[in-house]
Amino acid sequence: MTGDSSPTPASTLTLLIVDDHPVVRNGLRGMFEAEGGFAVLGEAASGAEAVELTARLDPDVVLMDLRMPGGSGVEAIAELVRRGARAKVLVLTTYDTDSDTLPAIEAGATGYLLKDAPGHELFTAVRAAAEGRTVLSPAVASRLVTAVRAPAAAPGGEPLSAREREVLALVAKGTSNREIARGLFISEATVKTHLTHLYAKLGVGDRAAAVAVAYDRGILGAGPPRPDA
Repeated sequence: MTGDSSPTPASTLTLLIVDDHPVVRNGLRGMFEAEGGFAVLGEAASGAEAVELTARLDPDVVLMDLRMPGGSGVEAIAELVRRGARAKVLVLTTYDTDSDTLPAIEAGATGYLLKDAPGHELFTAVRAAAEGRTVLSPAVASRLVTAVRAPAAAPGGEPLSAREREVLALVAKGTSNREIARGLFISEATVKTHLTHLYAKLGVGDRAAAVAVAYDRGILGAGPPRPDA
């Protein structure tokens, strides 16, 4: 975790880079410092460090990776929103699946870009995010449109979020809360929260009932073979 509290010109956009890979952080810092008009105030290797440094350095934009040990990007985004942080969060990751995209946007991210975006697109996105404008890579925008048009929902009930569907699918495979947390880079407490929410949405009280109802309603596909099949 590194931070630089030296003053910067008023016209300069300030950044915090969050990624658990030092090579990625160094590369991004070099790109922005070479471009001009940007100042990297610090770097963090986890979501928890990102929250701490954002509070201390007050950057204009946080470039946030998602899957990191020691606290995921989604959890960090939600915590920054809860604290009322001024910084805008621009997700920069290699993952564009529904299970990554939707929770990040729902948590409060201003934009979502993939790491293969060209430099000029990244610079433009950071400037747009600083102004509060939403920035989405084409692949992510397409996924969001699809998810909005066809949410997984119980009849007459509230749709399951992308993360809740992912947790439910892992539960159906017999995965424990600890294993789910490890696989999704979230805490066990967060897993339990997702389970509580999806139980309520499905109208059930335990894991087995949730899986049975999800198969019956087509949320998890066709379901396992019946004994009499």
